[in-house]
Amino acid sequence: MDASDWNARYDTSELIWKGEPNQFLPLEVADLTPGSAVDLACGEGRNAVWLAKQGWTVTGVDFSSVGVEKGRKLATENGVEATWVVADATSWEPPSAGFDLVAVFYLQLPAVERRASMHTAVRSLAIGGTLVLVGHDLLNLTEGHGGPQDPTFLLTAEDIVDDLTAAEVSLDVELVIEKSERVDRVVATEDGERTAIDTLVRVRRVA
Repeated sequence: MDASDWNARYDTSELIWKGEPNQFLPLEVADLTPGSAVDLACGEGRNAVWLAKQGWTVTGVDFSSVGVEKGRKLATENGVEATWVVADATSWEPPSAGFDLVAVFYLQLPAVERRASMHTAVRSLAIGGTLVLVGHDLLNLTEGHGGPQDPTFLLTAEDIVDDLTAAEVSLDVELVIEKSERVDRVVATEDGERTAIDTLVRVRRVA
């Protein structure tokens, strides 16, 4: 899906996703001191707004102008401020100072574009900064609930670690992998709770 496809999907009066953050985000940032953060491929901005409410200075980036506008509205409704940028995660130029936190949640791209987005994510990290990525795991296609049904847009923790390693070499930085795992996510449906299978990777830039 390109920007126009996502613009069409987000062109609703209500949020496509609930206004609450992804269930993994609070857990993964609980031990971090709020600083600067970027929500890369922020969609409708729910994670960016939640981070702003926790005291982070947040930038939300997405190539969907409709999604970004909904994020801006959500921030206003929650009484917080954030910087909103319409840009592609595969080519966005982050500020040279970088961010203390880079969040990438459910960015659905084929392998080549995904690797480019991970390059952007690593470039966005300040030294000492943390990158948290959550995505639809490949196993979800056969054993989980929901998510993309095209394996082109699914991933594994190994895929992301490989992408990050390539970015590490290219950018001459040093990363420490803190988590690289498959995780279950409970999804409420009309037929009861179902389990989706996600990939979660957390890394810290040390140099």
